[in-house]
Amino acid sequence: MPMRPVAAALGIPPAVDRLYRQVYAARGTPVDDVARSLMRTREELLAELAAMISSGVVRIENDVLYVASPAESLGLMVAKESRTAQATASRLEALSRAVPFLGEGASQVQEAADSLAIDGEVFTGGNVPQTLVRWIEETSGEVLFLRPDQWRMSSESMMFQATMSAVRAGRVVRAIYPARALEEAPDVLVGRARAGEQIRVVPEVHTRLAIVGAARAMLPDPPGVANDRRLVIRQQGLVEMLVAYFDALWDSAAAVPHLDTGDARPDLRRLLLTQLAAGSKDEQIARTLGMSLRTIRRRIHALMSDLGVDTRFAAGVEAVRRGWI
Repeated sequence: MPMRPVAAALGIPPAVDRLYRQVYAARGTPVDDVARSLMRTREELLAELAAMISSGVVRIENDVLYVASPAESLGLMVAKESRTAQATASRLEALSRAVPFLGEGASQVQEAADSLAIDGEVFTGGNVPQTLVRWIEETSGEVLFLRPDQWRMSSESMMFQATMSAVRAGRVVRAIYPARALEEAPDVLVGRARAGEQIRVVPEVHTRLAIVGAARAMLPDPPGVANDRRLVIRQQGLVEMLVAYFDALWDSAAAVPHLDTGDARPDLRRLLLTQLAAGSKDEQIARTLGMSLRTIRRRIHALMSDLGVDTRFAAGVEAVRRGWI
């Protein structure tokens, strides 16, 4: 789990990062058992986990410890940072309005306030696709997208053209999609892959996000798929943090090696095998991959047929033997 560089960027102490790694490895285990394995009392462990519990990274259900994945944890941290950034910007705005009434020394206070200002704003309205296209035209460097549902939007053609222009200019364009896009929008994915966009797939994408170049990013406020209120960030440190979150999610995502020929099944197959290997039930797999239960069962049946086996356990053994997982 490549968490440490990102954890350091977020100001997370090494001891806390190390504790996260330890409890993540023991996820799904009763709290008392985790405490004993770490040579702590139950009370000591819960006290050390208090911050993670309050942030949603760790939760306890039926006395069992559940821990968010590294990518999910970073998402929670990014959401918290975005709220903190917004609150800081609001406080600085209030301070700037008060400066004219401070009298002597006001210029020094104003100068200090300016030095703390965060470059970004929250806004509503506007044409988001046009803004992103303009950003792509004005900048250099990578273009990164989290795309949970944008293929359904009327602006897809405009964004496709912008992607092609960026790739032709020698820029790297990477995008992460939810697994359901393989079912809902295969033609869109094929077209973007042929245009040069690098694509990976995860079970679910929880927020829209666009990062353009080294110092421009846009995401909904709060993070999610809502599009009426957006947070624009130009502060390089915050953009770098979002890039680190994207990279962590990218590293855990599945590549689709045959996507450029329209055959996305090999990677969906690996997603299914990973879920089966984890002991997930059909209903849980359907929820995780965002597909219908009927589709999941049909895919599993086809997968077992491809492998020439009669049981899920045998499917896992044969898949490992063939190097599919």
